[in-house]
Amino acid sequence: MKCAVHTDVDATGFCRNCGKALCAQCAREVRGALYCEECLSHMVAGPSPVIPGVSAGPNPGVACALGFIPGLGAVYNGEYVKGLIHVIIFGGLIGLMNSDSVSGGMQAMIGVFFAAFYCYMPIEAYRTARARQLGQPAPGIFGETESQRPIGALVLIGLGIFFLLDTLGVLNSVWIWRLWPLALIAVGVLLIWKRTQVPS
Repeated sequence: MKCAVHTDVDATGFCRNCGKALCAQCAREVRGALYCEECLSHMVAGPSPVIPGVSAGPNPGVACALGFIPGLGAVYNGEYVKGLIHVIIFGGLIGLMNSDSVSGGMQAMIGVFFAAFYCYMPIEAYRTARARQLGQPAPGIFGETESQRPIGALVLIGLGIFFLLDTLGVLNSVWIWRLWPLALIAVGVLLIWKRTQVPS
């Protein structure tokens, strides 16, 4: 049998990887095994390096733009359950704002939640897409990763308890509606405190 490269020279062996016939000039011996030059170069080079911004994964800009449509940014990132939750929360807030049974103070508070949530969706979609592109875990609401505290679930539980107390008439006191901005101040203080903490 002749060499696959030098067709006028007899083959002395075969490439262990691709099975190509090789002459003594073409064969490369590694630990007793013969390889052709092409297979050996692929083995030495290894997989192609991952370049930031070029690697596979969702595009952060597209995710941010789609995030303005409720649930679509999360769906683009492959988080279908999160997208469904976004749609439910968005629709629920619109329903509460248009409800005749909700008082004026409560409507103002729901309006603030609605605006905050609408701004949150594209930002969250961008951060998730960026983290996935870099091969990192998706960040949570306050910058924590998915493997840390379930902040999103706690926020949903807190909102559910708040609306339940309002439905039961527990929150019908005037001073509660005057002091509810303190909750926003508390969230802001928590964010600043978490940013200033030095990791141990």
